Amino acid sequence: MKAYKGPSYQDRVERAAEAKQKALDRLKARPPVDEAELATRREAGLAREAAQAERRAARKAEEERVAAARAAEAEQEAAGRATSEEERKAARDARYAARKSRR
Repeated sequence: MKAYKGPSYQDRVERAAEAKQKALDRLKARPPVDEAELATRREAGLAREAAQAERRAARKAEEERVAAARAAEAEQEAAGRATSEEERKAARDARYAARKSRR
């Protein structure tokens, strides 16, 4: 049985050159780019980008509207708490006055 003899350096260089030439031939065999098709693709890309920008703007506006609603709700809740604080103080004062009047 013969021992395995790997490819020599020259064999590898030749195979690399063949592969490179084959790839170059495939590239040259491709049909040329149609300018009309390229323009159509560019227009589609621009339309897609515009739609994405519009969706982002709508999403941002919705987020701002929600944030404003939350801020208004928090402000209203704080005002409600202040009113309840005043009511609590008034009730405490009334109890205090009732105790004083019983004496």
